[in-house]
Amino acid sequence: MSVMEPILPVVVIDSPDAAEGLGRALLAGGIRQVEVTLRTAEALPALRILASVPGLRAGAGTVLTADQVHAAVEAGAEFVVSPGLDEGVVAACQRYGVPAIPGVVTATELMRARSLGLRTVKFFPAEQAGGVAAVSALSAVFADMAFVPTGGIGADRAAVYAALPSVVAVGGSWMVPRDAVASGQFARIEALCRQAVEVFQ
Repeated sequence: MSVMEPILPVVVIDSPDAAEGLGRALLAGGIRQVEVTLRTAEALPALRILASVPGLRAGAGTVLTADQVHAAVEAGAEFVVSPGLDEGVVAACQRYGVPAIPGVVTATELMRARSLGLRTVKFFPAEQAGGVAAVSALSAVFADMAFVPTGGIGADRAAVYAALPSVVAVGGSWMVPRDAVASGQFARIEALCRQAVEVFQ
């Protein structure tokens, strides 16, 4: 997914009422993309609203089935992120023409992703699965693969991942805390986004 930007906020959203304010806070903080995880009953309605915010690229995360791919694309998702590699999910994304970013940890999973025509994968759960050292080791062997490390990464570790040439984006929720989203603390989210952008610059 070559148009991906360096920071990918991973959002768990409990009410679509928060979606528009969240989208505006992300943009005001200098971030133009968001992954809405399909972990709550209101995720798809929220995704639909975020996908309609001008200038914001919205995708779906925690996508586990081909049916969820269909629902996410119908809601406006421009990319699909999964915690693992499922060929049915990848095939559905390819049918709809949206990028699939499956989660991988091992060289075997990377080889499967590569054989499916993918060149960008999520390394998940990043911190628990070996962190920067693991991404570096895999990158040395799979030089044509790009990584989006996600999982357990906070503001203090994000820049270390971003410094790796094979990393195209770092995913995380440190700039979009679930409690801040739920309570409408959009000024706080904007400030956290600004701080994240400054670190990456």
